[in-house]
Amino acid sequence: MNVLLTGGAGYIGSHAALSLLDSGHYVHIIDDLSTGNEKLIPKNAKFTNCNINDEKVISDLIQSNKLDLLMHFAGFIQVEESVQNPEKYFENNTNNAIKLFNICKKNGLNKIVFSSTAAAYGSVIGNKLIDEDTNLNPQNPYAESKIKTEKFLLKNQDDFKFIILRYFNVAGADKNLRSGQISKHSTHLIKILSEVVVGKRDHIEIYGNDYDTPDGTAIRDYIHVSDLADIHLEVAKYLLEKSKSNLFNCGYGNGYSVLDVVNTANKIYQNKVIFRFSNRRSGDVEKLIANTSKILNHIDWKPKYNDLNEIINSSIKWEKKINASNS
Repeated sequence: MNVLLTGGAGYIGSHAALSLLDSGHYVHIIDDLSTGNEKLIPKNAKFTNCNINDEKVISDLIQSNKLDLLMHFAGFIQVEESVQNPEKYFENNTNNAIKLFNICKKNGLNKIVFSSTAAAYGSVIGNKLIDEDTNLNPQNPYAESKIKTEKFLLKNQDDFKFIILRYFNVAGADKNLRSGQISKHSTHLIKILSEVVVGKRDHIEIYGNDYDTPDGTAIRDYIHVSDLADIHLEVAKYLLEKSKSNLFNCGYGNGYSVLDVVNTANKIYQNKVIFRFSNRRSGDVEKLIANTSKILNHIDWKPKYNDLNEIINSSIKWEKKINASNS
């Protein structure tokens, strides 16, 4: 298949591009490098530096390549920033995404895999796993901006065939260390923890220890980025074969608290992770764990890296690699 992929200089987009390329598919990346890093763009991918709202460049690109579908990753993802600057998130994550979809449709490209978020669900009370029919209850503008884009697709099912993927917490790095997280201002727990292990930070802040959870810290479902990348490959095949729209959760169905993650890292790395408790962050939710039965029933995918040790280890190995290359 021939894939137009936005945000391929980013963390998840670059891993999805690697999964596609490793399976022999053609990938053309567009990214304006506003948050991405050119080092993460796979060597075998074609690359055009442009914003997702650039109608002329994208139209020319679609017309000059025989493309089968769009994978849309490009977007801003920081919850705290979205609370401080919601307009930035609605402009880019919603308005620009819709503009991109319409450019594609005008040029005959109407199949889309859209990168969304489990933050759409907000906090779910009790022990229930979150399925795709769970009521949406976004706690921050980032989640709202993604839901608005989902709604556009859901309202325009005659014009587009699409798969919406709601990611739970993504972590880890490519086993061959071709890609991983690079960020100036890290906000993800396992990324920050990795920075502590390699000495870039002296401690980690745990935001809130008064949640209604067994140890008082927030609980998340962590999925390895390479497993998530493989999901994109499989849903793309599903979309091209069935030409049916659908929406899937992407997680493992396991929940780990922040302290579980820190304690696991400390077992592997001889208590190198010093942590302090501080106040909850605005927009954070208490607990998010996926019910994954729907995606497992629809696509041919089995996780390869469903292991917290594996996720943490790969993340730290990547951190050591980029630390060495910067020193």
